[in-house]
Amino acid sequence: MKNMHGNTVDHLGEAIVSGRYAAGASIPPEPLLGEELGVSRTVVREAVKSLVAKGLVSTGPKVGTRVLPEEDWNWFDSDVIGWQSKAGLTPEFLRDLQDLRRVVEPASVRLAAQRATQEDIARLDSALDGMKRAVKDGGDYVTHDLLFHQGLLRAGRNRMLIQMSKALGALLRTSFELSTFKKGAPANSIRLHQTVLDAVIARKPAQAERAILVLIDGAQRDIEEILASRRHLPRLNTPAPALKAS
Repeated sequence: MKNMHGNTVDHLGEAIVSGRYAAGASIPPEPLLGEELGVSRTVVREAVKSLVAKGLVSTGPKVGTRVLPEEDWNWFDSDVIGWQSKAGLTPEFLRDLQDLRRVVEPASVRLAAQRATQEDIARLDSALDGMKRAVKDGGDYVTHDLLFHQGLLRAGRNRMLIQMSKALGALLRTSFELSTFKKGAPANSIRLHQTVLDAVIARKPAQAERAILVLIDGAQRDIEEILASRRHLPRLNTPAPALKAS
């Protein structure tokens, strides 16, 4: 349960991301917002500071609090992603995500194949087992898929990538959940994930990189097919749907 500060940040963040306050527009002054939301000026002031830190707004003594354009927003912030999900994901957002995966994951997997510890490999194996169980018996596939990919980023033993694994969580979940919409896609991806893991275990960086690119490109084709079908896109503020038993 969020406190007044968290609820105020959510309210204002959702209003900005949804376009209620457009880029370049000023949000109402503290007294008006406090009255509208039933909170003190101090709560509003602290909430605005949080939005500044997330890149959504800027403040100045004569210009007030102004909404910044989307390219200034911190898209690695889980709150920003959550607000965008509530406002509605867009094809452009999802394609940006796929571009990011293609840049980050292959390099991360190369490092994982060189640096992964036995503990890292055990976590990856456990996540893959969870994916297999979900395909066979039904259940939460997306969470285990996410654990696998975050585990790859962590296995690279690079502090920047480890931090990115946390930030990318919400972004990656979107891609994985969309992929599950396509019939047979989760079962087909098991083999590709296994190929990635086998290359990491064998300490073969180039092979691991090729394997993850095959997986990413397959996911991109699935997502483009779903976008073309104009199917309703997922919202990250709700649990990922469970698979039915095969």
